[in-house]
Order: sequence, then structure tokens, then C-alpha cells
Amino acid sequence: MIDAPDFILFAQHGWADTNEEISQLATALVTPNTKIIAPNLGWLKTWLSLDALMETVEASALEIIEKYPTTPWQIIGHSMGGLIWLEILNKHPKWWSKINSLTLIASPVGGADIARIIDPLSLGIGIAKDLGKNRRIMADRITKIIPTLVIAGNIDNGSDGTIPISATKLSYAHFVGLPAISHAQLKNHPHVVEVIQKFWQTSPSPALFEKDLPSILIERLQLIPGMTDAHPRDFERAKTYLTFEKGVSIRLWTNPLNVLHIFVANEQEECLYAGFVGWIHSDALTQALEAIHQDYYELVIHGFE
Repeated sequence: MIDAPDFILFAQHGWADTNEEISQLATALVTPNTKIIAPNLGWLKTWLSLDALMETVEASALEIIEKYPTTPWQIIGHSMGGLIWLEILNKHPKWWSKINSLTLIASPVGGADIARIIDPLSLGIGIAKDLGKNRRIMADRITKIIPTLVIAGNIDNGSDGTIPISATKLSYAHFVGLPAISHAQLKNHPHVVEVIQKFWQTSPSPALFEKDLPSILIERLQLIPGMTDAHPRDFERAKTYLTFEKGVSIRLWTNPLNVLHIFVANEQEECLYAGFVGWIHSDALTQALEAIHQDYYELVIHGFE
């Protein structure tokens, strides 16, 4: 097709936002012969339900496929925009071969803790029910195939001020943390442009990492029903529950509202993961900890009594 663009860049804004700033990011990334698709979902509509937002983005993609059936795609999603694209790609696996890369910027793939706090019983309170959902299993299926970059900001040693860093990380994605950049600034910050350009230039492939004990423990904890990735600020309050060989440990802390928090630490006493479960899922966490203790009994050198 003679008039086909070099590639299609889908750039999707997130919750409580419009497409203005992420369109600026897209413009800074593209060649003169790139077509940018950046649907404006409407600030107010982003508070209601993900389904209607997905339909709008999906319709744009279907229109592009019909017009440019062989042109490759790059996809960028900021925050909820990344979650929208994960849902759409999960629905359309035939599209995966068209995608050169997927970039998730501050997207709470593990579930946004603020959403779980707003809707702790999963009653379906506005967009909170969608933002609090854990999409890691879905994302792993996709990112095993599509080269994926995860970008997260860090302004307080654990989050970008809105989304915990741990909620953005994925097993098969390349991860870049940007210090002193907030959630809102990540929409079009020059450093974000540099990171994405570098990723594109390296002809990326899915990231495959050899999993050590801490990463295995973190994965198991993240799969517990109701587990929410959290900020590590309360790590120092936690007491050791299990200590494994080489100093890896699982620690627990219950806050004043009787919400159970869990942490994974390395031998340097550094927090590698923080999460919490609400009251209705505390039994599931207890059962999971007992199973971990049994499964790794030979590696346990100290257990909390």
C-alpha cells in the first residue's frame, strides 16, 4: 500500500484525563510518516466503567486494521490506558503479530491500591472495580509474545505518588524506573520519550528472567485472592514470619484497621515486595503462607511461632 504509514502509534490516556498530554508524548516519538491514534475517552467517562472505554479504543483499532491491514503497530498506554490495551489484546490475540512493542507507563497491572481502598468488598463502585483488578495472568500471556516495556516513576521510595511501583512490574517485561517523576509527569516527560526511543531502537524481544526464590515468593503472594501491591513504607514495622536460606524473609504487619500487610525482604534487609489483603481474604493469605512453609520447608531456617 503506497500511502501506508511507517507504523501506527496507539497512545492511550488513563483515568481522570484527556488525550492532550499523551498526544504530545506520541508526537515527540514519531517519524513524519507515522499515524497517531490517541482516542479522547472523556474525563468524566473515565470515572464510570472500563467496558465503554474499551469499546471506543477497540473501534479505532478495527478501523485502522481495515484501512492499513499490514502496517505494524506500536502501543503506549499511560496508567488505565495500559489496562485498556491489555484487555483489548487479550480479546484479540490475532492482533499480536502486528505489534512491534507495547509500553505500559505507570499501569497498575496488579491492581491499584487506591481502588481497592475505595471498593474493598468489590461491590462495583464506579471505575474502582476495574482499576483494582489483578491482570497479571492476562498480562503474562501477552508479554510472553509481545515485547513489552514497563516504565514507573519513583518519588517516595515506593511509588509515583499514585501507583506503587510493585503494581506495575511483570515477569516478562523490561522494566525502567525513573526517579523523581510523578504519575502525572509520566504522561509526556522527556525522560519517558528517551526510554521509549531507546527501547524501540534495540529491536526488543520479550524479557526472560531466571527466577530466584524472592521472585517466586512474590509471584505466589500476588496470586492470592485479594492481594494488593502496596507501598513499602511500613516495612520497618513488620515482624519476621519465615526466614529462608541466604537471608530471604517473609514479614507480616497488621495495621490499626486490622488489615494484614505482607513483605518480602532480601538478605540486605531491603524490602523487595509489599502487599496487603482485606479482611475477607485474610484466611486465603494464611493458607497460602502455610503452603509456602510446607513447599519450601527444606529452605526455612526460622519460622514464627
